[in-house]
Amino acid sequence: MDPRIHVITLAVLDLDRALEFYRDGLGLDTRGVVATEFTGDESTPAGAIVIFELADGLLLTLYPRTELAKDASITLEPPTAGGFSIGHIVGSKAEVDALVQRAQAAGATVTDHPHDRPWGIYSGYFRDPDGHLWEIICRLESA
Repeated sequence: MDPRIHVITLAVLDLDRALEFYRDGLGLDTRGVVATEFTGDESTPAGAIVIFELADGLLLTLYPRTELAKDASITLEPPTAGGFSIGHIVGSKAEVDALVQRAQAAGATVTDHPHDRPWGIYSGYFRDPDGHLWEIICRLESA
């Protein structure tokens, strides 16, 4: 296996709300909801999905929780959060502060305001409207 990640799919309760948060709130570029022609049924997942093309070919996708469960052939379970975080590295403390503030203004919940951490980074955490945990990070000069 050539270890790398190409796609991160976030299960969301409300696709339109999640689209608005990531596109309008955080400013990620997307064509919006695509693949709506695939309607699905009780056992076949619908296709409606949002795709964000990020740097280095990484895709961040948003998919309704119900449809992801059907697509992966798993039981739909209550959402949980905090088992992992998605990290985004920026170039300065000011950028960390600005992005955490922007996320909060768009509806995110700040869980830990940005501050210096003993391992040589400055970071803060927020949860998106579906509870997905994000850490915004900058490396400190002395690290």
